[in-house]
Amino acid sequence: MADFLSNLLFVFQRLNWLSVLDILLVAGIFFALLYSLRDTQAMALLRGMIFLFVLLALLTSLVSLPAFSWLVSNSLPALLLSIPVIFAPEIRRALERIGRAGTFMPLEKHPGAHETQHTIQAVTNAVARLSARQHGALIILQRLDNLEVYVEAGVRMNATVTPELLLQIFYPNTPLHDGAAVIADGRLVAAACVMPLSSSGILNRSPERQMGLRHRAALGISEATDAVAVVVSEETGSISVAHSGRMIRRIDPERLENILMAFYRPLNAPQRGWFERAFPWFYRRKDEDR
Repeated sequence: MADFLSNLLFVFQRLNWLSVLDILLVAGIFFALLYSLRDTQAMALLRGMIFLFVLLALLTSLVSLPAFSWLVSNSLPALLLSIPVIFAPEIRRALERIGRAGTFMPLEKHPGAHETQHTIQAVTNAVARLSARQHGALIILQRLDNLEVYVEAGVRMNATVTPELLLQIFYPNTPLHDGAAVIADGRLVAAACVMPLSSSGILNRSPERQMGLRHRAALGISEATDAVAVVVSEETGSISVAHSGRMIRRIDPERLENILMAFYRPLNAPQRGWFERAFPWFYRRKDEDR
């Protein structure tokens, strides 16, 4: 125990601010990787690989096995090269999200608060009526990430968002009902758009069987972009919202409106300084004191 404490003290004595920065950067990279792989099938593969590496390290260090150690040391480079192949979908999704992200230099002008509120109310009204009629629907609301690549696969409309138009699009057996309607900058950009299907396995773990391709597509677009997906189940009429690979199910129209307003309020709020963004609690306390 004394040797352990002395070694630990020796390590801390050699630390400087560059060493702390180095450790924080490595920890941040691992945290970002694990956070991006949460609730995906790749997480199970990652756990299996970590368990395998730990087991091999224990076998080669605790027991003298020359032939086995030689085999492990020569196979390890091949195993490391196989990691990009195994995690290719997750790596591609992360790179696509970085490439489409417009959070650093947002050049496009976002709609005003009044126009955003009108769009959200139209979507909420349409979803409530679709839910009452049990008409399946998938509505994608763009935020910062550009959805042009998905819009190109659908039918362009560039129309004003109204409940009647959304009801007509998702009326059963009409030409545009099978697909997603994309709303961007307060306009109904396109309908019958094809969305990527989720491969996270969240729906497979659900005990319910009412979630089909629409819910999988909603999760898929929420995993690939920062868009908000609203789903109406054709079987039960239940309303769901998906964002960032998460889905909230069985919500009423009033709660749907509150959720959408919460998502889009920061886009129309005045831009804050870096200090206020870093320490929001300080400004919240000042407002409370007033």
